[in-house]
Amino acid sequence: MATPSGGQPEESRYQAIVANIPGLVFQCRRSVTGEFSFTCLSEHCAELLGMPASLLMADPDELFRRLLPEDRDSLESAIQHSMHYLSSLNWQGRLWIDDWQDIKWINIRATPQELPDSTAVSWDGVITNITHTKHEEEIIRRSHAQMAELSAHIQELKEQERTRIARELHDDLGGNLTAIKMALALLRKRCPEDDAAVDEKIAYLNQLVDRTLESIHRISGDLRPSVLDFGIVPAIEWQAREFMRLTGIPLELHATDEDIPLSADQATALFRIFQEALTNISKHAHPTLVKVELYQSDQMAEMIIADNGKGMEQSDQMKPNSFGLRGMTERVESLRGSLRIDSATGQGTRLTIRIPLDDLHESD
Repeated sequence: MATPSGGQPEESRYQAIVANIPGLVFQCRRSVTGEFSFTCLSEHCAELLGMPASLLMADPDELFRRLLPEDRDSLESAIQHSMHYLSSLNWQGRLWIDDWQDIKWINIRATPQELPDSTAVSWDGVITNITHTKHEEEIIRRSHAQMAELSAHIQELKEQERTRIARELHDDLGGNLTAIKMALALLRKRCPEDDAAVDEKIAYLNQLVDRTLESIHRISGDLRPSVLDFGIVPAIEWQAREFMRLTGIPLELHATDEDIPLSADQATALFRIFQEALTNISKHAHPTLVKVELYQSDQMAEMIIADNGKGMEQSDQMKPNSFGLRGMTERVESLRGSLRIDSATGQGTRLTIRIPLDDLHESD
């Protein structure tokens, strides 16, 4: 254990404990006038910081000089806060080890104590190497980012495929069925007028074609509502009317703009989020009223969906099988936006979705 010149060595038992701690045990102090010094350093100084304890004891500012420039202010702020409030110091940052030509992450944890004369604060603590942990965190972060990108790409491909199928249903099958109706009308003109059996068969076929056309329109609308071509606000208004028609639950919609300038892909994503939210409400919330706000402000598109249903606990939001909430979250993240859920049992649920408009324009 390194101590200032003339200081007494620690007891042998204490030295043995310190020697087995996986980190650099230290004691330092800072005076009210800003003078900083190390009063004690364990033997792991060179191993952890790439400099001998004697160097750091003689020049404590060497620690700050070896920090990456962008991390120095945060350590100074942490020290000042700990000194002012006598709160625990817990800081993470990076050191450049010149001898190793490498960057090392360190964590400083220390407990402050004001000295009896109130002219300085002393800290007892330990510095540990967290480089491996930080590398693992970075790997996990990159993995999550890649998964998010993959999820967004899959969603985009799904929407493209839905659009293609909807178009083919409408154009090909719809066109063929319309041609069949015209052929049936022509056939009826060429058949005897008093043939009741033929009239019945042709009427049946007409009804069958009409029902099939209705099914095609419904399926095409589910795949990609054509109203989206007119903008996100008309699409949301249409879906709100469909929700009330199918569930009987009143929905109040307030949109401050006739439309919001979203790209086609982003408008589709926001529309799907709205659909999923309404599906969750109808399945789980059992409300008597739903309120929706849609507007743009401060270069953000914002949609608020609130119900007065039974609400949910935080634990319900975190369930692994909450695929609806997870899907909405992934869509919002793919838009570089945010999703906030405010809910409690018996107090309803409020979803707030915010999307930066600038990012949406870039995707055009």
